[in-house]
Amino acid sequence: MNKTILNTDIQFFIKTNENSIIGDLLLKGTSFSDVDTKTIVEQIEARKRSKSKLSTWFKTSNIYYPNKLNIEQTSSETTAKYKSELLKGNSIIDLTGGFGVDCFYFSKQFKTVTHCEINETLSEIVSHNFQQLKANNIKTINTDGIAYLKTSKNRFDWIYIDPSRRHDSKGKVFFLIDCLPNVPEHLELLFSHSKNIMIKTSPLLDLSVGIGELKYVKTIHIVAVNNEVKELLWVLELGFKDQISIETVNIKKESNDTFKFNLEEEKLSDSEYSLPLTYLYEPNAAVLKAGAFNQISKQLKLYKLQKHSHLYTSNQLIDFPGRAFKIENLIPYNKKALKKLAITKANVTTRNFPETVQQLRTKFKIKDGGDRYLFFTTDMNNQKIVLITTKA
Repeated sequence: MNKTILNTDIQFFIKTNENSIIGDLLLKGTSFSDVDTKTIVEQIEARKRSKSKLSTWFKTSNIYYPNKLNIEQTSSETTAKYKSELLKGNSIIDLTGGFGVDCFYFSKQFKTVTHCEINETLSEIVSHNFQQLKANNIKTINTDGIAYLKTSKNRFDWIYIDPSRRHDSKGKVFFLIDCLPNVPEHLELLFSHSKNIMIKTSPLLDLSVGIGELKYVKTIHIVAVNNEVKELLWVLELGFKDQISIETVNIKKESNDTFKFNLEEEKLSDSEYSLPLTYLYEPNAAVLKAGAFNQISKQLKLYKLQKHSHLYTSNQLIDFPGRAFKIENLIPYNKKALKKLAITKANVTTRNFPETVQQLRTKFKIKDGGDRYLFFTTDMNNQKIVLITTKA
């Protein structure tokens, strides 16, 4: 960490060149003798990437930024705030602290927060930034979190861990046993220091695989932001043997869509089916990842169009965790019926349909956009249909 970067004139240069062309800056160079141009440019790039993802850091003076990879890998403030509100207590330790975004939000819920980071430079950067952010109840330790627990006698209300999905020899991985650290291998150690553990994993991890790799899974939170699943949060409680609860959230600018169910109930329940009625519903990405295909039908009293279509229908409009549409027309899927409607512009979606969106756009010369939403799908009688809808 080169503290010269924090000099007033260099900080001013970084802020005023936020929108400059990086290639031009590297070519032209700077007049600062104590810091090379490449290092300053790295600060500009990292700060720029933080503008929407880490607005608190972006707005705070004298923040020192790590490399771009650390910014890309860190939690966003949106997801960090969400997960911090799920936990409470006096003490929490983050075994894989990284840039410290999660710890910053944990510090608003806990009296003491311990941030472990094996990278010496990153640990120093984070410690400096916490001072700028006035997060005075966070203790930073430059160490491997697992190694720290092996020599520590401390107990914590919560342990948080976000294992790296970049393996030294295997490249990018998704199974927990392939991540670093190997959480399943160290569960006994973790539970010897806390009865409550939260693990953040890739959204690509299969729920059944994760459950098989872990013990005492109590709740799985599936977190989406603007309909893109960002992370899975696994809550483990020592000795827990009851049904696993799945909680989905799609965080939007104006509100959050939530849906909860028990995994065992989903397995034991079934959907009721119907031909399309007045309204059509498309679950959000978090619900789809959760596989809540029967519970969403049962809890919200909706009919499903077909077992594999994952679209729902009703005569009455309801509040739904996803998108709701008014069905304006229904036609069988064939070229003649579609051409007769003369639709040249629409939003196209396929569900349980043999052709892709792009193939359909090309075939029927439909441009993207407009107020119409076409759903190409299969109904309960296994007939291919097209639903012409508008947003409800």
